[in-house]
Amino acid sequence: MSHPWTLVLIMVVAVLAPLLSYGLGRWVRVPLVIFEIVLGILVGPDVLGLARHDQAVDMLSDLGLSMLIFLAGYEIEFAAVRGDTLRRAGWAWGVSLGLGLGLALALTGADVSKTFVIGTALTSTALGTVLPILRDSGDLKGRFGTVMMAFGAVGEFGPIIAMALLLSGRQPGRSAAVLLAFAAVTAAAIFWALRPRRPWFARVVANTLHSSAQFAMRFVMLLLVAMLALAGAFGLDTLLGAFAAGILTRLVMHGAAPESSPEILGKVEAMGFGFFVPVFFVVTGIEFDLASLLDGGRALALLPVFLLLFLLVRGLPAYLLAPRDLGSADRRSLALYCSTCLPLVVAITTIGLDEKVIAKGEAAALVGAAMISVLVLPLLALRVRTRGGGARPTGGPIENAETW
Repeated sequence: MSHPWTLVLIMVVAVLAPLLSYGLGRWVRVPLVIFEIVLGILVGPDVLGLARHDQAVDMLSDLGLSMLIFLAGYEIEFAAVRGDTLRRAGWAWGVSLGLGLGLALALTGADVSKTFVIGTALTSTALGTVLPILRDSGDLKGRFGTVMMAFGAVGEFGPIIAMALLLSGRQPGRSAAVLLAFAAVTAAAIFWALRPRRPWFARVVANTLHSSAQFAMRFVMLLLVAMLALAGAFGLDTLLGAFAAGILTRLVMHGAAPESSPEILGKVEAMGFGFFVPVFFVVTGIEFDLASLLDGGRALALLPVFLLLFLLVRGLPAYLLAPRDLGSADRRSLALYCSTCLPLVVAITTIGLDEKVIAKGEAAALVGAAMISVLVLPLLALRVRTRGGGARPTGGPIENAETW
């Protein structure tokens, strides 16, 4: 670790962020992730210059992003989101991808490589950020929560698949073959997960849940790192492995140890939201190229354009293809939630920068617009539902570590 004090500063920011969120929550609700990113920018090289990222910090940040995507996959209840709701979510994302690529092609002057980066980034939904908000408002288990779960899951999974096909650097046909091979292995793992577990498995989980053995947590981590390694072995983005690991873990734990599953999820969330996820968001702030954004000219002008495109590309198809049983207020709220993005935008722009496909200013504008979407759109969605008689806030601003 070339900058040992950086990790200390990151954890100081991680502790200060919920305190600031709690203090300001009496007057205005601000998602916690915004405090983490803004404070990261403040201690980063473009402002105070106190924190510098290095290889160790970058590795922890990558683990944080993987944990965030893993938790999003774990939350998905396929029994609830299947059928017409899931089909509509799939069609909505397909329209978003076509619209995003078309608008990006026009925006980039027919630069195909840059089109793939920007167009894919426009189609993502920050399900991991939205889920805690739905949980605290009491909507996660209702009909609206089920619909949002389906649309958000596709908005999280779809861009990861698009990244594997469009941003891998391979020919599309070869990328599709590799992706199908990964899907086949994952399907085999899911088939294994659905098989009944022997009674001893549930007994070991229950008996070690509060001991130093922690069999369940070690098993969860084994599934996560195994799927990350499998994705890496296939040359795919590790986020695909993280998402698949979340789905797989839920199937195993709910099938083999249903009584212990909620407590296991609580432990995983404590580890993720208590350390790894905050590191990812703070490092996002530290690495945010504020100088390029504030340099004026095209980058700064692109920020509101990208924010509008998030609403147009992701929100409009979600509104138009939402299930018919949702009221007008719920459809508008769904569109706003679906347009909320950040983690995958950061991941996609990082790939674009590494491949020298997009400029630093364009990447900063995309990430900046995504940050604004996280700050503004969930608040608007919650207000729309409240006025429509749907949302029912149930907790304070600090009740969940990734909500307010």
